[in-house]
Formats: sequence, structure tokens, C-alpha cells
Amino acid sequence: MLGRDPHESHRAATPLELLFDLAFVVAFGTAANELAHAVAEEHVWAGVLGFCFATFGISWAWINFTWFASAYDTDDWIYRLTTMLQMVGVLVFAIGLKPMFTSIYEHGETLDNDVMVWGYVIMRAAMVLQWWRAGRHDAARRGACQVYIVSILVAQVAWCALAIVDLPVATTFVLMAIPFLIEIGGPAYAETRRGGTPWHAHHIAERYSLMVIIALGEGMIGTMASISELSAEGLTWDIGLLALAGTALTFGIWWSYFVVPFADILHAHRERSFSFGYGHMPLFGSIVAVGAGLHVGAYYLGHEFHIGLVGAVLAAAIPVALFTAFLYAGYTILTRNFDSLHLLLIAGSAALVIASVLLATAGVSLVWCLLVLALTPWVTVVGYELRGYRHNLEVLGSLDE
Repeated sequence: MLGRDPHESHRAATPLELLFDLAFVVAFGTAANELAHAVAEEHVWAGVLGFCFATFGISWAWINFTWFASAYDTDDWIYRLTTMLQMVGVLVFAIGLKPMFTSIYEHGETLDNDVMVWGYVIMRAAMVLQWWRAGRHDAARRGACQVYIVSILVAQVAWCALAIVDLPVATTFVLMAIPFLIEIGGPAYAETRRGGTPWHAHHIAERYSLMVIIALGEGMIGTMASISELSAEGLTWDIGLLALAGTALTFGIWWSYFVVPFADILHAHRERSFSFGYGHMPLFGSIVAVGAGLHVGAYYLGHEFHIGLVGAVLAAAIPVALFTAFLYAGYTILTRNFDSLHLLLIAGSAALVIASVLLATAGVSLVWCLLVLALTPWVTVVGYELRGYRHNLEVLGSLDE
């Protein structure tokens, strides 16, 4: 376990990494379902708070493994079994999501995150073993490995303490700032002050893109849930238009994300890895929340809850707006570049989001509101295909300057 070559040719995601990602399909799916249920029951802020907490926990668990694997994937039997143990931890964590959401919007007294913490204990035991192996074999980077071990253990002790001590929900979330800062500070210190690890830029960019695709799967699930509510009437125009809206929205988000040359940027500027890695957590969350919003639309069509038309459209429109904002902000931060075209594209995207909500306030059916909303990411797609690709070429050309 001496570390992979950070400039290794043709480095790609392994079958084990793809298998590992399947556990996060379950976790994100559970979080999206709980968010949709909370919003449909008009527990909006409680649902959003629980979803933000869940998104951080899910994303952070995946990030911990992904960056380690990029640097030290040996694919031996110990590595494989340790990865399997982490997958068990992810599933345990996912089991704890529903009690956590319920404790916020039904009880509201203490946060029930005990099962989630136990899932993390399992995952963290595996990660400590991985970092210990790496530090034992890779003497040149032992300092960085030790920082990872210490930060993981200290943060986990803090998480366990917060789970054991039954404090009010608001107090618990405030105190979570302590382990949160330890979590994000440990890797930053290890990579910048203790020698760092040999992660691979193109491999990391590919791994994040694969997680984006997993997050996009929630959009297709939400679309199917909405279609199912109308399918009893047989094949109708509304079903076809709803399928088109959900698919176009998901496809447009996919297209707009993949126009950004993340791999080349990271390869040229490894010091920008933290803005890339940490910045993707809200991006993942916004994409998953789009699927949850479409699921809220299914609840509206099925008359299962009392949420109104405007609320159902907002449940999808707000995550779409957040995704757009995070995408452009991330691009600007990573490339250190902002083109005037971006202002025009952002304005066009915002206009479509607002239009979808205004149509809902006017009583236009959900299907047509979602069709207008689905055009939002296509503003970026069209802008890129007509002119934005030239800007990308200029950015790529300036990376070595």
C-alpha cells in the first residue's frame, strides 16, 4: 500500500467502486423519500433540515472512501473485505434516516440519530484500518495518514457523544458544528501541511461524475412515481407529457453538469481539490432533492396529502434553482473565471423557474408547470453548444498559465 501513481494512464473507476456506490443509491433514495413525505405533509423546514443533515452524512461517507481509494486502492482481499464492511455501515446509516426525520417533525424534542451514528461507527472502524495500513506501508506519507486517523476518531467520539446525550434538536444541530469542523479540517490539514496523498485527478473527477448519475436516478424515480399516479386512466397525453418533463429535466441536468472539464482543472490545479470535493456535497443534495420534488408531485396527483399545486411545483423548482446556482458558482470558483454569457444563462434559467411557479399560482396544471421547469437546465445546454464551448476551450488553454 505505497500509493497509486497520481499520473497513472487510463485510471478509471473499478468494479468494486461501482459496487460500493450501490449502497449510496439506497441511502440517497431513503433521504429523498423522507424529504418528499415531510414536504407533502407540510413539514417543510423540518424536512429540509433533516435532508441537509442526511445529505452531509451520505456524501461525507462516500467522499471519505473515494479519496482514499484514489490514492491507495490495492484491491487485495483485506481492502475488499474492508470495503464490504463500509457498505454494511452505509446501509445501517440509511436505516436510521427515517427515525431521524421523524424525530424532527413529529416529536421535535430530541434528535434520534442513534442508528445513523452506529452506521458511521462501522464505516469509521473500516476507514481507520485502511488508513493504518496505508501509514504502515507508505512511510513517506505516514504523517498525513496519521492526521486522517486522529481526525476520524476525534470526530466520531464527538458524534457518539451527541447521540448519547439527549439534547434538544436545535442545541444538537448547533453543537454539530464541532465535529463538522473536525471532519472537514482533518483532510485539509493532512493534504496541505502533512504531505498529502497521491490521489488521481481524472479518477476523482470520474468518481464524482458517477455519483452525480446516481443522484440523477432519483429524478427518474420521482418521474415514475408521478406517472404511476396517472396510469390508472391508461395512456394519456398527461402521462406522456409528464414523462417528457421528468426525463428532460433529468437529462438536462446531466448534460449541463458534464460540460464542465473538472478532470483537466483538477489535474492542472490540485490545490483546488477542496472547493471541488466539498462543493459537490450541496450539488449532490440539490440533484437528489429534484427527484424528491418530483415525488411530491406524485403525492399531489394522487391526492394523498394536502399540499397544494404551488407547493408541489416549488418542491421541484427550488432544487432546480439551487442546482443551477451551485453549478455556476462551482465553475467560477474552480476556473477562477466568469464570462458575461453566464449572467445571461443564469437570468434565462431563473426566468423559467419563476415562470413555472407563476403558472402554478394561475392554476395551470402540474404537468405544464413541470414542462416549463424542465427547460431550465437546457438554457445552459443550448448556451454551451452555441458559444460556451469556446469559453471552455479558453479556460483549458489558460490552465497552465
